[in-house]
Amino acid sequence: MTTAKRDTYTPETLLSVAVQVFNERGYDGTSMEHLSKAAGISKSSIYHHVTGKEELLRRAVSRALDGLFGILDEEHARGGHAADRLEYVVRRMVEVLITDLPYVTLLLRVRGNTDTERWALERRRDFDHQVAGLLKAAAADGEVRADVEVRLATRLVFGMINSIVEWYRPDGRGMNEREVADTVVRLVFGGLRQAD
Repeated sequence: MTTAKRDTYTPETLLSVAVQVFNERGYDGTSMEHLSKAAGISKSSIYHHVTGKEELLRRAVSRALDGLFGILDEEHARGGHAADRLEYVVRRMVEVLITDLPYVTLLLRVRGNTDTERWALERRRDFDHQVAGLLKAAAADGEVRADVEVRLATRLVFGMINSIVEWYRPDGRGMNEREVADTVVRLVFGGLRQAD
């Protein structure tokens, strides 16, 4: 891991470094000493901006959650046929995951050991339920296959999307964000859409 230079230190770069360290070491395995070394600043400098590592965790998972919940407020997620809205949301979930990969990775790794983690898990469940609601609405409208159990389909869709954090690396040599989103949408909706 590279360390940030003191002259480039900002609260945003501190957050970025913290997310990197949390993802590498695990939240529980990260101390303020680890964070100060990685950021190239003293622990007291960190405490000048945040109360501790849990505040950094909350800021990080909030960024991921805000990105995901923001999708549900977008025009294409709010109007039209349920299946079209669901397809839009699935595509945007992939895009947000890739755009904020370290933050979403951290969100997907929280286990509920702290107040912040429990809060993040609850918000994540709320997001998941809202997306599942779109799938249920699409099934009720006859827009997706009736022979696929909605809860199972929801889990499989989330499993596919969430697995991206384990293998996607934005190194310029692999698939880009659009290709990954297009492929996920083709796979999901090729199997889910009701045949004409």
